[in-house]
Amino acid sequence: MTDSVLRNKSKEFAKSIVFLCRRLKQNNVEATLINQLLRSGTSVGANVHEAQYAQGTKDFISKFEIALKECNESEYWLELLYETASISEVKFKNHQKSCIELRRILVSSITTLKEKSK
Repeated sequence: MTDSVLRNKSKEFAKSIVFLCRRLKQNNVEATLINQLLRSGTSVGANVHEAQYAQGTKDFISKFEIALKECNESEYWLELLYETASISEVKFKNHQKSCIELRRILVSSITTLKEKSK
């Protein structure tokens, strides 16, 4: 159940990042910032999706840990875009909320997986 919730939320987050980056590109925001956010924001879902074909528990955990790192990186880029007035406070807070939700699910899942693998 949690895995499908995580897959759905991470995919929705990736889609929202794609749409945000498209708008930022139209507004001539620095391409490097857009590319970094696009990479990290879509990588969360890609790693969660890839985990379902993991070659064992360690690999599964590793994919989730990478997704967690990418989620944290995405939040950084969102903060930077907000603090440089490239995105509004509303957009920032909405995306930040998604990052926090994903992070909580990932941390919980990683913790549970590590405990079960002992």
